[in-house]
Amino acid sequence: MFVKLADHLNSGLRKVPVWLVYALGATLPFWYLYLGLTGGLGVEPIKALEHELGELGLQALILGLAVTPLRAITGVNLIRLRRAIGVLTFFYVAAHLLVWLVLDVQILSEIWKDILKRPYITVGMAAFILMTPMAITSNNWSVRKLGPRWRKLHKLVYPTAALGGIHYIMVGKTWEAESLIYMAVILMLLGWRVYDSRKKQRSRAIHQGNSARPA
Repeated sequence: MFVKLADHLNSGLRKVPVWLVYALGATLPFWYLYLGLTGGLGVEPIKALEHELGELGLQALILGLAVTPLRAITGVNLIRLRRAIGVLTFFYVAAHLLVWLVLDVQILSEIWKDILKRPYITVGMAAFILMTPMAITSNNWSVRKLGPRWRKLHKLVYPTAALGGIHYIMVGKTWEAESLIYMAVILMLLGWRVYDSRKKQRSRAIHQGNSARPA
């Protein structure tokens, strides 16, 4: 039954144009901006906008990290949308950073001080820096140009996700359930990656051992 459901979902997902994912995904920050301008984000709209965009970026990052485990465990295949998810993740995080720079801090001389003085900002900036080369190389030309190095470069998503989860916890300044749940999901997804990698290594070792035996 679940296999049939996954097949139906995959059939529907294949009909979704990738450009539509980009278009719909790109509207979300503007929707939150509209809410902020019209009073829909409460009495501190800048802080709320900053928070919503940051959380949206973290959710998209987790979704991108979950694509491979989701296919392996459930059969639901989001691989053709993974690049769009990754680019949108960067867009959300860049918008989050822009709100902090332009609307929150405003004074340029204070930005570097905040990065150095506030650990949660330091961690967040580190995640953004790691994310940037992945966003820049999220195109077919880079895949062809970099070859096998492209996959190695995009493994930066793992430390990026960990830093993103830590940043979200630190922003709250208390042990909030929501931020801990996000971090737990990130750790589970990273743990699955480690498990899957070791499983494949064992499988290759067994296969090579069998191939080396004389007939």
